[in-house]
Amino acid sequence: MLPKSQNKFLNDLKEELLDNSHKVQLYRTETEMRVAVLNDASFPTPASKYWQAVREMDVMHRELIKMSFEYRKNLIKLKRFQKKFEEADDELDREEIQVDIDKQIWLKGEAELVGKDRVRELEHWSRIKKELDDGSFDTKNVDAHQPHSLREQLLQRKKYIKEETAVGEQLNVLGPLKTADRIYENKYLEESKNGVTKNIEN
Repeated sequence: MLPKSQNKFLNDLKEELLDNSHKVQLYRTETEMRVAVLNDASFPTPASKYWQAVREMDVMHRELIKMSFEYRKNLIKLKRFQKKFEEADDELDREEIQVDIDKQIWLKGEAELVGKDRVRELEHWSRIKKELDDGSFDTKNVDAHQPHSLREQLLQRKKYIKEETAVGEQLNVLGPLKTADRIYENKYLEESKNGVTKNIEN
């Protein structure tokens, strides 16, 4: 497909390209998980971080399962092509089937790299969840922490509202915040009335 000079160049880069393929970043690093995903502005409480980690981990796991089905189908395709290759008499047919075999082998390797990196991210999310679970919030009911966490998130956003901030943007913060304040206060009053002294996130 390529001129001889470029083929030589690629051949000289063979080891480096192989190294790249094994260390290239496919999914998020632990630093990105903590900074880009679980940042304090979007998820200001341990409970909100924990429940976002649950969501992120679940998506990664579901994608891994879906990919495993495709991986198994590709293995079957590879076996079929290998069988066809053994049975083919025509040389051109064999060359064409060999291309299909090479492609399936490449897809197999790619899927294994992706699967490995998905598991790496799952390991990080699992560790982060354990780190966040300090016993101060409900880890069974996602809604339990939200009167506090969503209010805190909106209070963070309110800090960045200036006089020149567009009215629509202000309403997107102040409207939900007013509702969150009411829900938060009602929850606090109800818990005080019932003698509940736990943190409001519970």
